[in-house]
Amino acid sequence: MKLRIQKYLSEQGICSRREAEDLIRRGLISVNGQVVREMGVQIDPETDRVELLDRGREVMTEKTTIALHKPRGLVCSRDSSEGETIFDAYPQFLPLNIVGRLDKDSEGLILISNDGAITKAVTGDRHVTEKEYEVTVREDIPSNMKRLFEAGIELEDGPTLPAKVRLISPHTFVIVIREGRKHQIRRMCEFMRLTVTKLKRIRIAHISLSNLRAGEYRVLTKEEVAPLREAGKTA
Repeated sequence: MKLRIQKYLSEQGICSRREAEDLIRRGLISVNGQVVREMGVQIDPETDRVELLDRGREVMTEKTTIALHKPRGLVCSRDSSEGETIFDAYPQFLPLNIVGRLDKDSEGLILISNDGAITKAVTGDRHVTEKEYEVTVREDIPSNMKRLFEAGIELEDGPTLPAKVRLISPHTFVIVIREGRKHQIRRMCEFMRLTVTKLKRIRIAHISLSNLRAGEYRVLTKEEVAPLREAGKTA
């Protein structure tokens, strides 16, 4: 079956489709030894040889991924209509992209990157990456919540995947999910008639918030990024 070069490179976890289009536009990809500059070219993965030219490989290694402890109140967007954005607070990150989302009223770990493989690993449709959150609610946590969340509950946009839940106190629990629906955890709590007073993401895959304080960030090492890039190949 023939595929567009962009789709093939994305499925192989080499880069995102957008990154592939940029590489094609710059003449940094060859098919069977011939440089390709047209977006619509299709290849047969069984017979055609797709390669990144030397400069293409250099471009793909020039990647940066930031782990940021997003403070409550910042918007994960480039659009300031809902309030101050991450890019307003950290203009040095403008060349990068926010990986996934964390709503305005939540805080915690967010990744910012120009690596399409990282984005695919975290936000891909196959849900291969765990995200862990610490949640505090106003009401007492009902005894059946853990069982229901771990089995999956029915939301208006369909059933949730099974979660992992650990109770901390009558008002606090830790939950691990692999999906990334909009306001998912808040909606899951609404299902249980619980009011979220604090929601903090503390881990994405093997990357933890650790000792980063609100507003602080650090650049991930190649060793930290490697497992995420590998996960992107199956996402």
